[in-house]
Amino acid sequence: MGKELWRQLIHASGVFIVVLSYFMAPQILILLCVAILAFVEIVFRLDHYYHVPFFSTIFRIAKRKHDEKGFIYFFIGIILTLYFFQFNITIANAAILILLFGDSASTLIGKRFGKTKLPFQSHKTLEGSLAFLLVGFLVSLTQLPIIPAFVGAFAGMVTEAYSPVDDNVPIPLVSALVISLVVYFIF
Repeated sequence: MGKELWRQLIHASGVFIVVLSYFMAPQILILLCVAILAFVEIVFRLDHYYHVPFFSTIFRIAKRKHDEKGFIYFFIGIILTLYFFQFNITIANAAILILLFGDSASTLIGKRFGKTKLPFQSHKTLEGSLAFLLVGFLVSLTQLPIIPAFVGAFAGMVTEAYSPVDDNVPIPLVSALVISLVVYFIF
């Protein structure tokens, strides 16, 4: 569990993107995310041949054996969410927070306390999904009113539950889309 905890803490550190959104235009933030993604991918490839101080240690701590591209999908999900929902950065931020903290909570709680397997995804648990919903809802309340926050977290939870792998792209996109529909058609 120790390695997974470190992975999820690194995952949650993406909150810096939400913080920076208060100080940067969405287009600049997107370019920054693309630059970070490119930099980390280059360093990751170099790490296969050379020891890269600081980064090699982080890669060994955070890398899953079966998932070397998780970081790429993580940033692609964030970049696409910022791009398609830059018209309302609050919605984009809420969806990104749902990804960052809801997905991490789902993994940590599901692996530690999960007993009830989901019938359609045997490697995921009801306890993990409920943790996603609760944490995703709470963090999105920092950006949104109660109803859009809950509906966005619920959409993210369902997306995470049904995604077999690489849910870092669809979670924020689906959450942001559903939040947008709720905000623009109900409020």
